[in-house]
Amino acid sequence: MKPHRGTLILVFGILGLVTCQIFGIVAWIMGNNDLREMDAGIMDPEGRSNTSAGRICGMISAILLAVSLLIILVVVMFIGVAGVAASAGQ
Repeated sequence: MKPHRGTLILVFGILGLVTCQIFGIVAWIMGNNDLREMDAGIMDPEGRSNTSAGRICGMISAILLAVSLLIILVVVMFIGVAGVAASAGQ
């Protein structure tokens, strides 16, 4: 039986929330794969709670990344439209 990576996934999930959201995406993917292997009996199920918590932190981190990128995109588009409108008015 493969050993669980629950602590690693939890650390990646927390790092995704605190420092860099890329860790959150990795935690989400690793958490999904490990939970699938735990359900299949391939991986040690003892780390299920850490794996689930890390996966949830990763999900939150990825959602925050998507929202922040969307906000940045809207702001850049607004600045671009305002710049075009200002130069057309001169």
